[in-house]
Amino acid sequence: MDVCTLMRQSAGFNSEGTAIVTPDRSVTFAQAWDRAVRLANGLREFGVRPGDRVAGLEDNNLGAADFYLGCAIAGAVRVPLYPRNPPEAHADMLTGTGCKVVMADEVHAAGLTGLEHELDCLSVVFVRDAGYEQWLASQVAVDPGVAVDGGDWCVIRHSAGTTGRPKGVGYTHDDWVRNCRNWAYILPRMSKASAIGHAGPISHGSGYLFLPAWLHGAANVMFGAFDPGRVLAMMEQHRVSHMFAVPTMLQALARHPAVAGCNLSALRAILVGGAPITDATALAAHRVFGDTLYQGFGQTEAVPLTAMGPEEWFGDVAGSTPLRSAGRVLPFVQLEIRGPDGARAAVGAEGEIVARCEGQMRGYWGDDALTKTRLRDGWVHTGDIGKLDANGYVYVLDRADDMIVSGGYNIWPAELEMVIADHPDVIEVAVFAVPDPRWGEAPMAVVCTTATAAVSESEIIELCARRLGSYKKPSRVIFTTDPLPKSVVGKLQRKKLREPYWQGHERRVGGV
Repeated sequence: MDVCTLMRQSAGFNSEGTAIVTPDRSVTFAQAWDRAVRLANGLREFGVRPGDRVAGLEDNNLGAADFYLGCAIAGAVRVPLYPRNPPEAHADMLTGTGCKVVMADEVHAAGLTGLEHELDCLSVVFVRDAGYEQWLASQVAVDPGVAVDGGDWCVIRHSAGTTGRPKGVGYTHDDWVRNCRNWAYILPRMSKASAIGHAGPISHGSGYLFLPAWLHGAANVMFGAFDPGRVLAMMEQHRVSHMFAVPTMLQALARHPAVAGCNLSALRAILVGGAPITDATALAAHRVFGDTLYQGFGQTEAVPLTAMGPEEWFGDVAGSTPLRSAGRVLPFVQLEIRGPDGARAAVGAEGEIVARCEGQMRGYWGDDALTKTRLRDGWVHTGDIGKLDANGYVYVLDRADDMIVSGGYNIWPAELEMVIADHPDVIEVAVFAVPDPRWGEAPMAVVCTTATAAVSESEIIELCARRLGSYKKPSRVIFTTDPLPKSVVGKLQRKKLREPYWQGHERRVGGV
């Protein structure tokens, strides 16, 4: 089944119900569908045809909802860009997926300036500025009725490749429906009376709940750029029942002074995912929000794989330690732990987490070689090291690769190393994850220079922030004149440099 047909049906069944809520307005399903039809026709005027890729760069706002729905109506393939990325990453994502049009909030548009003249694939950069509403109202209000099949491409979400360059993971309409349904399956059932809050961007994990909310006739509450005080106020005002949040957001909400005075009696579920969570944050949030916390684990390439509700997460389970786990393997997922030889490991043994599930990746967009490294015989190789207990709980212990997950965002050491190595005083550099109390883990750089080099820590940090974006800058930089450790074949040994910083930690991945 295609996404558009299902959404069109729900818009008809729930036409007078509230569909989208933002900080300054709300619209019904009929109004939201009219806006989306007009946006779809606007895209068609830009030359977009079924199967063409269209990118969006936005916060959680009404324009983002228009874009989510309008792309489906036009038969376009939606490609979310991420506001925290630098212009170079936007260009990589646009080029890698061959996007024809990009629509951006005015506040984020500076990073796209002139790209329509630099990228062969891109013909239009449309900025949602003060004239957006007038432009939208001027578009044709007749549903174009584009024919879409369940096997057609629906959305391309980005993960990082082995070098840190973004890699698109495409989902068909069938994939997206099943994937979103499986996320909703984890939570208490939605209804027309539900209100689903989006603290995390719908370009990321929160986007998996947008479609189920729409199909149930529930309201999607768009909080805008994350501000914990505003989120709490809107949760109370609009009686939010379900919500997605990464651990850093959950921590900020639980610690906010206003939370004690909020009436959150409608709240039934906060889905926590996107990064590991510490015991301290989970327990603190449980004290504040009660039995509403649900955890899910997976990757862009395969989600969801595991889940648990509050009765498991904070309960006593003989033979398991749920608080330290990433949840229990979902009933419709196959998950194994495999050793270096590829054989299935015994219960309790460490190895790579491999899985297969509905809606998993079909491949990296335009990269068959990389696909073969992660998708083998129908199984997704996650690159995470973990173990599985007899009750089906999964414990993520480390990463087989060098990826850093900081505040829910993937950072690859190689991309920082390439930038730092451009500095004329740097001989070689290694970047790796170290524990961070705010973000779970953060990049740290060890830089080898000559004895007379004058480069400073602040200079390296500023270089990375300027080239890659603030969230990817190293938290610390240490200088040495000694060569960095390498294997017998000359490969940089990041893990050897990293290990001292993780002593005393039960797992080598950081949580918030």
